[in-house]
Amino acid sequence: MKQIQSLQNPLIKNILKLQEKSRERKKQQLFIIEGKREVELAFKSDFEIESLLFISKKIEHHYIKQFNAKEVIEITPEIYQKIAYRESTEGIIAVAKSKYINLKSLTFKNKYPLILVLEGIEKPGNIGAMIRSADAANIDAVILADPKTDHFNPNVIRSSVGGVFTKKIVISSSEEIIAFLRQKNIKMYAATLQNSNKYTDEDYTEASAIIVGTEANGLTQIWRNHSIKNINIPMQGEIDSMNVSVAAAILLFEAKRQRNFK
Repeated sequence: MKQIQSLQNPLIKNILKLQEKSRERKKQQLFIIEGKREVELAFKSDFEIESLLFISKKIEHHYIKQFNAKEVIEITPEIYQKIAYRESTEGIIAVAKSKYINLKSLTFKNKYPLILVLEGIEKPGNIGAMIRSADAANIDAVILADPKTDHFNPNVIRSSVGGVFTKKIVISSSEEIIAFLRQKNIKMYAATLQNSNKYTDEDYTEASAIIVGTEANGLTQIWRNHSIKNINIPMQGEIDSMNVSVAAAILLFEAKRQRNFK
C-alpha cells in the first residue's frame, strides 16, 4: 500500500488546491470529500473515488476496501491535520470525480415535484445548510441560479452533512431555470418582502418551486416578475429578516405539511 509522509508530495499539494480554488475543481473535474459519513454517501450515490487517504490508527483496512478507490494511500496524522478542512472527521479524505446534472436531464419521480431554487447565494455555509434542509424535507431537487460558488466547495459539503450527494443539484442561469419551470408547469413562489403574501396563505400541493435570494439584496427582479406569487414569513421582532437558510427550511416544511409530509 502506498504511503505519503511529506507535505511536499504533489498529491497533497493538489488536494490543498482543490479545497481552496473553485477554478481548480472545475478544471480538473475533481473535488475533496472529508469524513466517513460523507464518503459513504458519495459512494452510495455513485460518485467515483479516485484517491482515498486515511490514517491507519483511525481507519481499518477492511473498511477502506468497500469504496473501490483507484488508489488507497496511508498518510501521517500531521499530513491529515494539514489537509483536513475540519478538526475531527475520523481520519479519512477522498478525491472524487465531479458529477453534474443539467436542466435537460433533470427528471422527477413525483407528479407534483417540490423544488428549492437558490439565487446568487454567496456563503457556502448557507448553501450547505439549505441543501441539508432539502434532504430533511426529501424534496425533489435543488437548483442553484447564478451561484457565487460551486456545490463541491468543502464548506458546502461540510455544512450539508453530505446532502450534496443525496439530492439532485443543478446549476444554471436564472433565465434558463425560469424557462424550464414554465415548460414543466411548475409554479414559482418568490420569497420576498415586497408586495407579498403570508407564506401560509398559499397552496404548494401542486408542482412548486420555492425561490430564495441573498440576505443582503433578496431576489432579483426577474424572479419577482415571473413568480406566480411573492411570499413572506412575517417578522415579529425588531429585526426585519432572518437567515436565508432558516427561511428556506420554514418554507419547505410548510409545503411538506400541506402535502401531509409525502
